[in-house]
Amino acid sequence: MTRRILGRVRSNFCSLLSAAQVRGGAGASAHASLRAKIASTPTQPLTWALLVNQHWPASRFAILYATWRSEINRKAQAKPPTTQTTIESMKTIKLREGKERSALRRHPWIFDSAIAKGSGDAGETVRVEANDGKFLGWASFSPESKIRARIWSFDEGQRIDASFFKASIARAIAARSRFDIQSNGVRLIHGESDGLPGLIVDRYDDILVASFLSCGTERWKSVIADELLAQTGLTKLYERSDSNVRKLEGLPEVTGWLRGEGATGVVLREHDWQLSLDVAEGHKTGFYLDQRDSRKKFADYARRLQFQRVLNCYCYTGGFTVAALAGGAAHVTSIDSSGPAIELAKANVALNGFDAARTTMMDADVNTSLRQFIQEGRTFDAIVLDPPKFAPSAAHADRAARAYKDINRLAFKLLEPGGVLFTYSCSGGISADLFHKIIASAGIDAPCDGYISERMQGAPDHPMTLTFPEGEYLKGLVVVKAAELVEKPKSATISG
Repeated sequence: MTRRILGRVRSNFCSLLSAAQVRGGAGASAHASLRAKIASTPTQPLTWALLVNQHWPASRFAILYATWRSEINRKAQAKPPTTQTTIESMKTIKLREGKERSALRRHPWIFDSAIAKGSGDAGETVRVEANDGKFLGWASFSPESKIRARIWSFDEGQRIDASFFKASIARAIAARSRFDIQSNGVRLIHGESDGLPGLIVDRYDDILVASFLSCGTERWKSVIADELLAQTGLTKLYERSDSNVRKLEGLPEVTGWLRGEGATGVVLREHDWQLSLDVAEGHKTGFYLDQRDSRKKFADYARRLQFQRVLNCYCYTGGFTVAALAGGAAHVTSIDSSGPAIELAKANVALNGFDAARTTMMDADVNTSLRQFIQEGRTFDAIVLDPPKFAPSAAHADRAARAYKDINRLAFKLLEPGGVLFTYSCSGGISADLFHKIIASAGIDAPCDGYISERMQGAPDHPMTLTFPEGEYLKGLVVVKAAELVEKPKSATISG
């Protein structure tokens, strides 16, 4: 194939010389001589270029040749990737000695500090090798991110092309059929956990919403988008690539219809209730699908323990509020600092046919409200704490730990003995073990003790795999408050 391509290039260039010779002018005979030499020269590109440079180093034909080759290269680079570059021409990054251990355990992240040499263009597929030259994986390169490369495959024989993405997407979608998902809203692809680092795809009824969060997924966006629609049979795909993670990759924020168009409002069916959302305006891809099973669990507790007074903090659009009402809670107070979110929460209460008199909606700061309730002497049978991400990375863990401890301490003070606290952290920088210690320290300062009834995590369509523990970003505890302590012990020091 290489010889055929080179032969075509030689023929095209000779045609250019012929056209120039027909137009005449100085050097026409030399043109014919050069054409004869090129025609009789073996098909080696360097030889053609050498001939041009030797015979006419400053001629307009040398310029013509260079311009023509430049245009060929530009067109080739402008084409979207459809297949991986040949293995022989792949760029390679070599790791520092001892830094291969993570990849050998099939963890997909390669940090900038682990690389000894080698580089690549944004999103380009590179070969990752240990310091001794041993193959580790094929990865997408991110020149501006601390996570400098994300491994697509650990199989040396795997080609990173359209077929790779077709198979990976099919595998992720097939896995969801093994999970018990009681909703028409489902996460189809969960990034690294599904072997597609930097790609998040949620389905809301007949709309797909995708976040392309890495240089690799950005480079293959068109291929991925077409394959998602082909495998789901849907026609509409909305892009929500507006996460702060994109900035770390050196990528701009992008939102809007990627395929198809239409209204962005959706009514989500979940367990025994419905929830309205807008994929263009809502948090993340439009909603927190990861709390689907926790909302069902809260409804079950409300029904079994017959909650009378429920407090839902950071309520967003009222998912836990609707779940509590569905479980029979007499009254639910919901707090969020977003006015539009509070309005949607009201709409969701009405959508499910519940009496608005059973709710109090507060557009207010949670910390300030909790302190106010304590001063007023109010108490609750059940409290939900589902705050936003306080620690995006481990570097923010100390500050986040103090914030988590404070709101949980206040919640314990407001909780009746025997009351139930559903408390969560979605911060990747806070481990499940550290979160447990934070809640324990909050209880000591309240002061009270409690029984850990259950440990909660994200819904199964947001999986954590054996080789990627970072997938466990959402963790929660269900704590039943025991009797208050008579004496307040010294506050425990939180340590990771």
